[in-house]
Formats: sequence, structure tokens, C-alpha cells
Amino acid sequence: MNSKPKPSLFPAAERLSGIRRGIEKEGLRVLPTGFLALTPHPAGLGSALTHPHITTDYSESQLELITSAHLGVQECLDELQQVHQYTLRSMAALGEEMVWASSMPCGLPTDETIPLGRYGSSHSGRSKSVYRMGLGHRYGRRMQTISGIHYNWSMPGVSSEEYFALIRNFRRHAFVLLYLFGASPALCPCFVEGREHRLLPLGDGQKALYLPYATSLRMGRLGYQSDAQASINVSYNGLDGYADSLYQALTQPYPAYEQLGIRNPGGDYNQLGTSLLQIENEFYGTIRPKRTTHSGERPLHALRERGVEYVEVRLMDLDPFEPVGINASTMRMLDVFLLHCLLTDSPNDCPEEITQLKHNQHLVAERGREPGLMLQRGNEQVLLSSWAQQVLDECLPFAQALDATHGTDAYSEALALAQSRVAQPETTPSARVLDHTHRLHGNSFMQFGLTQSLWVREHLLSLPWTDAQQAQWAQLAAKSEQDQRAIEAADTGTFEAWRQRYMDPAALG
Repeated sequence: MNSKPKPSLFPAAERLSGIRRGIEKEGLRVLPTGFLALTPHPAGLGSALTHPHITTDYSESQLELITSAHLGVQECLDELQQVHQYTLRSMAALGEEMVWASSMPCGLPTDETIPLGRYGSSHSGRSKSVYRMGLGHRYGRRMQTISGIHYNWSMPGVSSEEYFALIRNFRRHAFVLLYLFGASPALCPCFVEGREHRLLPLGDGQKALYLPYATSLRMGRLGYQSDAQASINVSYNGLDGYADSLYQALTQPYPAYEQLGIRNPGGDYNQLGTSLLQIENEFYGTIRPKRTTHSGERPLHALRERGVEYVEVRLMDLDPFEPVGINASTMRMLDVFLLHCLLTDSPNDCPEEITQLKHNQHLVAERGREPGLMLQRGNEQVLLSSWAQQVLDECLPFAQALDATHGTDAYSEALALAQSRVAQPETTPSARVLDHTHRLHGNSFMQFGLTQSLWVREHLLSLPWTDAQQAQWAQLAAKSEQDQRAIEAADTGTFEAWRQRYMDPAALG
């Protein structure tokens, strides 16, 4: 399919300058031994329930650092760096823990020993922990320790219909991003212990498992995958169809989860509900339509009531060679790519194409740098390198428009760098990870991850940090603790009554 820009829709400079982007970055807390830290969320970071910038993802040991939405790429990156600096300084006051620099996890304990996130005694706080208990039962806790970067993106004047057109094109061309930015071609053998896999040992020992041409095992069959979710037929042809298919997955009981039950015989909660998805966040996708929710509001209700506000790109691996996991060039390439997805023709998808896209995703995740790799495009087989180069060539006018808007060459430079990677697979992050692991770390994934994590820690702790910054972030942490106590004090009734109200299909709109 050749995507042509729609000139009539090319946005004015004020709309292009109104593009906002924000980042949510996950990362495991790890000990100097390379194993997962099992300590509670560091006290100096405030409340994981209410802090606007520092929380936890699945595990108590998995940080999630969040920026606001920014008009400038550098401003967004600067804030992400500040959140990292404060976080690492708070951790350094307690000991030698680091933030793991890779998407695939560090050394892990047994599955049931991985600690679930804890959010206090309020009904909403308890529900977050019960939800994570459910994820552990459904998919295993190890899978949930995979970390990545989510890129939230919006542009003024874009309708829900146009955002869904963007999403369809993004899914068609997501293989380009997996190839360019995938950084998880290897993993620690502990991650797949007791599971079937087709990975090979790197070198003679058993210190890393890998696939020779993999780009992102995180986005392949061993990553965020679920046989149960494979049965969800989500349509991206518009808000109504998307909302209806998600509603079905959120309300239809799923036999295996019904058998598990909401509570165990001792009365403890196993999960929030017995449907295919407990809540909206459980749906794994490379990109999601999003809308800011009101307090206590379900995300699907917010989407149905007020439409799509922004998209959340979810397929980006952490770049272990960047101190905060991503750099300005990558962010600019994402802006160009998303603009291309938004402003080129985007036919409706169909079940056959959706199956094809999943096949392409797995192929590129596991074999993306393989010379001569062919992908499926409609009824034809196409060289990955040719198709990727075509998509990037089509991105040029969008890069030039963003350069003109911001008075820079940085967007065209980001695109040129991406184009050079298509011609030189050895320069991709995934190839560099394998090269470093093999050449510098005796084929040990743990040693590679530790070295990068230590470098990140030392680099960020060495950067300038003022008393005013320390006071500002400490105040935010203290306020989040107060906010959590206020939520807990305001709760009435039982958790079970709250859970039933929250999970009521009527709350989905």
C-alpha cells in the first residue's frame, strides 16, 4: 500500500507547534548483584498512589517515571531527566540500588516472590493491588517485569476519527519502529525458566539467551502476549467499533478466569473480575487511544463521552545506551512518524489485515535485522528494508514541515539517522546490545545490564542539582503522602461494595 500525504490536511504551523508529547518510563529497581530489589518503594519518593510523576508499574520494585505533556522535545527530556535525578538521589540515600537500564528484566526470584505494587489502604489503592494480583494469575509475574517507554502524543484540532486513522497506519508501519529502536534482542535465562522458547545461548555458556537478528523480544512471542487476548477482535475503524469490542472484552466472562474466581477460599482477592479483561489497561496493544479521566471514572467511559484526546505509543524499548532510556533524536523521529501516520491515507482495517500485522510484528521482533527478510503486505511479499525505506522517504515532507515550524534542522537529521540505520543494521540499538554483551561482557546479559545501569546511576548523580530542585521535589513527595491520607480518610463502605460499583458494566458508558 503506497501512502500519499493529503495536502489539504497539511496543518498550519500553529497546529504543528501545538503538538504535545509526554513520556511514561518504566524501570526495575535492582541490587548491585544484578538481582531484583525486593525492598518497598523508597519512602523519599512519596506515595505511588498519588504522586504525579513517580509511581510504580506492576511490581513494588518497578518504578514508573512520568513527565507532563510538553510543547518542546527538549523540555520533555529535561523534565524526564529531573525526575530521574530526584529518584536516584532518594535511592542513593538508602543504599546502592540502581534502575535497570534494559527492557528485559534483571535476575528475577521465583514468580510468586516478585512483589506486587502496594498503594495503601484506600479502596482505589487496594483495587490497584488486586488488579496486579489478577495479572500475575493470568500471565505470570515475570512477564509483567518487562519495562518500556510509553510516548503520549497529541496535536490540536484532531478528531477521534482522525486519531483512529493514525492508529491504523501506525499499526501498519509499526515494524519500522521495532527495527529502528528495538533494544531487547537478548535476555537473562531466568526469564524463560520452565517455559518453551526458541532462543539460543549467546556464546558457550548459559549467561544470555538471544536470537541472532532479533530487534525486540519484548514485543515478540515471549513478551507482552496472551493467548486469551488473541481472541479479542478489536476494530480500529472508529471510536464506536473500538469501544464496543473493548466493552465486550470487559464484560464477557472468560471460563479460565471464572474458574479462578474473584476470591480464594480464604477470602483474599485473586482478581478484580472474571471477564477477559479486568480493566481497560489490561489490553495489550502497540498503540492506544486515550482520554484523561475524572476521579473514579472508567477510561472507556471517558473515551465514549469525550472522544480521543491523545494516543499512547507502547512499543518503544528502553534504550540502554541513553541515561533516561530515550533521546531527543528518537523523540523527533516519533513525532515525524506519527504525523505521517495521521496525514496519509488510512483505509479501514479488516480481520485479515489485523492477522497479517500481528505476523509482521512477531517476524520483525524476532528476525528484524535478518538480510532479505520479507514481510506480508496485502497479497504480496515485500523486503522489510525496501518497505521501511519507502515509509521513511514519505516522512520527509513532515520532517521538513516540523523543522520550518521550529526553526531547526533537527527533525530532518533524526529522519536521516533513521534512514541510515535501514542501510546499516549493525548501527541499530539491538545490534549494539548484542555486540556489547558479546565483546565486552563475556556473553552475560546480566553483566551488560549491570554495567549500563551503573553508568546511568553515576552519570545522573554527577549532574548539577540545586537545593531549590531538591526542595521542590521533596515538597511534591510530601504532598502526595497527604493526598493519599486524604483519600483513605474519605473512603466509606466496604471494599467489596466499591469493587462492585467500579466493575459494574454501567460504569463503562
